[in-house]
Amino acid sequence: MKRQVLALHPSLAHGGAFAALAAQMPDVTITSPDMIGHGRGEAWDGHSDLHSVCTRDAIAQAETLMRQNSGPIDIIGHSFGATVALRVGLERPELLRSMVLIEPVLFAAARADGAPEYRAYAADHMLFETLLDTGDLDGAAAAFQSHWGDGRAYDSLPAATRAYIRHRLPLVAAQTGALVGDSGGIMGYLRLESCPIPTILLRGADSPPVVAAIDRALGARLPNVRQQIVAGAAHLLPITHPAATAAAILGFWQGL
Repeated sequence: MKRQVLALHPSLAHGGAFAALAAQMPDVTITSPDMIGHGRGEAWDGHSDLHSVCTRDAIAQAETLMRQNSGPIDIIGHSFGATVALRVGLERPELLRSMVLIEPVLFAAARADGAPEYRAYAADHMLFETLLDTGDLDGAAAAFQSHWGDGRAYDSLPAATRAYIRHRLPLVAAQTGALVGDSGGIMGYLRLESCPIPTILLRGADSPPVVAAIDRALGARLPNVRQQIVAGAAHLLPITHPAATAAAILGFWQGL
């Protein structure tokens, strides 16, 4: 039986973001749903805790796959999706055989460590929120794309892609309580230390510096973790460097 994997995509993306990665892993069955507010997923109601709702949905999907698999599954999360994947592992560890956390944007981890990289991130995020609050959607989208995109300038993206991003920018703002304020309690006392699931933290060598700070903080607390860097890649490494990302994941799984 093929390895069953639940894959959770980044903000402002959709389940198709894992297509290039899946093509590099033909012996793996990847289920990659559109999360709430993204792609063809259910519309966000504008007030529910987005991270909690996404976690609830991911747990339900993991339960279904576990029944089909007759045992625990593997989970891959990228960016926002990686923070949801981590929360699934903390809340329902019996569902998972392993966790692949690609660039988890749990800024609360770097903040709790007092990392200088967090202060730089906070200044950038404040600019993004100011542009969003004043209605400059294109400015906010360009600011977001410059740090968390695939290296292309926002103005160079196709019109349909720019429209997709602009329409979903409120979802990014809605994540702040979880990603910065840790409303999900991921960083709680001994919570990470009690997680038994084998985990790999993957990041691009050219990613925003705050990502390395997050990985340092998580790596210091997760008891069964390894870290790996993909050379030449930035934040969207499963999309821009699928072969190298797949090789890192497959190598990690071989050791389990």
